[in-house]
Amino acid sequence: MSAQQIPNLLTLRGGPRFRGGRGRGRGPGGHNTGNPELQARFQKDRDIQSTDTDAAVSRLSAVDLGYLDDPFASYFVSGPSTRRLPIINRGTYTRTTALDILIHTFLSDHNASTSSQQTKQIISLGAGTDTRYFRLRAQNKHHNLIYHEFDFPSVSLTKERIAKNTRLLRESEDETFFGASETIPSISGLNAGWGIERSKDGVLETTYCFHPLDLRQLPTTQNPIRGLRTDLPTLIISECCLCYLEVEKSKDVVQWFTGRIPSIGLVLYEPIGVHDSFGQMMVSNLAARNITMPSLELYKTIPDQKSRLAEFGFTTADGGQAAETVEDIWEKWIPTDEKERVDALEGLDEVEEWQMLARHYTIAWGWRGTTGWENLKTLQA
Repeated sequence: MSAQQIPNLLTLRGGPRFRGGRGRGRGPGGHNTGNPELQARFQKDRDIQSTDTDAAVSRLSAVDLGYLDDPFASYFVSGPSTRRLPIINRGTYTRTTALDILIHTFLSDHNASTSSQQTKQIISLGAGTDTRYFRLRAQNKHHNLIYHEFDFPSVSLTKERIAKNTRLLRESEDETFFGASETIPSISGLNAGWGIERSKDGVLETTYCFHPLDLRQLPTTQNPIRGLRTDLPTLIISECCLCYLEVEKSKDVVQWFTGRIPSIGLVLYEPIGVHDSFGQMMVSNLAARNITMPSLELYKTIPDQKSRLAEFGFTTADGGQAAETVEDIWEKWIPTDEKERVDALEGLDEVEEWQMLARHYTIAWGWRGTTGWENLKTLQA
């Protein structure tokens, strides 16, 4: 397979559409306008949103073939599933497994049977069709956890309909589902949203909330965010989300949270390596889809990504930062017996292609504060 033919984890197309025809929402959506500049911006946002469709189709492919266990993946893909190439399935598996390891480490002191464990908070940026909360809930790991998802209003409403129609959220006796209006202004919707509330010690507490918002508006809003706590250890997840924002805007988004929450961490999954021919091919593939990643041009290497996290305030003074390529995560984080299981699912003839692809994606993470973050340090490179 030549370099020009090697797919990457973002640009492989051909899968079914996300129900409702919308993908991951990071822009204001497809409103009609007579302004050509605004039309171009809306189209660019829609093109970026379509990457979530790719992720949903790839996730279902990995589930169908036995790489991952995710009983919720099929709900977010309409039509028959599409089988991805082995290197794509392995990439989806490694990416998902690495994030699961980091998140489960963050939640490691949770115990579903012990109500005294400290409550923690997760914030997923550009959550789209991500099924992680539903998986945590199915594993009984949603206790003492507040889970927030941010995405475009139309995506929020679509996800709400899927979750309710398929009963993905089965409220227990002490839980209440709160819904959103069909018309949610992108700013005032911060305090609307939809999700789950629970009565705890006589107090109504939001435990899961999907916030309908264009993230570019977050740094300037003064509106309250429903259920957001600033006194809890918090983990922000960005799976190919912040990379689509202008660099300064992505900094503003992160700093909006870090400026309010003392004990906080951030996990990033993004491509790197545009300084070589394969990286330039990735950029070209993205450009053909009307997609650019401003961070990709600035944070080209693992040291660049670690420096970026330090700029966000994750320094060695009271925390730190670390990063690994997907290739190194596969080699170092996945146990030998699990590698053998995955290898047996399809086999992998394109070993060199896999290595090339996997070293052009990274998972980077940074943390600040002490409570609840000690375990993250054990995963440093």
